[in-house]
Amino acid sequence: MKIVFIDKKVENFIWTLEKTTIAKVLRTIDLLEIFGNRLSMPHSRYVFENLFELRIRGTQEIRLFYTFYNAQAIILHGFIKKSFKLPNKEINKAKEKMKRLAPL
Repeated sequence: MKIVFIDKKVENFIWTLEKTTIAKVLRTIDLLEIFGNRLSMPHSRYVFENLFELRIRGTQEIRLFYTFYNAQAIILHGFIKKSFKLPNKEINKAKEKMKRLAPL
């Protein structure tokens, strides 16, 4: 499955992380590329209406929101998770970016 970043912000976010975390993020993205919508816990979890999260565990807890669109996995938004619950603010950012896919 092809992986696409919706904008440069997500890519730039990944490259600002610690080197060991970058390696984990890239490995998890590779798993998404290989397994697509069959990827499940502990690497991926359904969040809301065709919105999923890639879960990267380690010294930095990273979440990347993604969706499936036109036989591609579109990575929408990433953040460092600091609390147990997913922040609504971060989910809303991903939803807003997901709305941009409609005209494509």
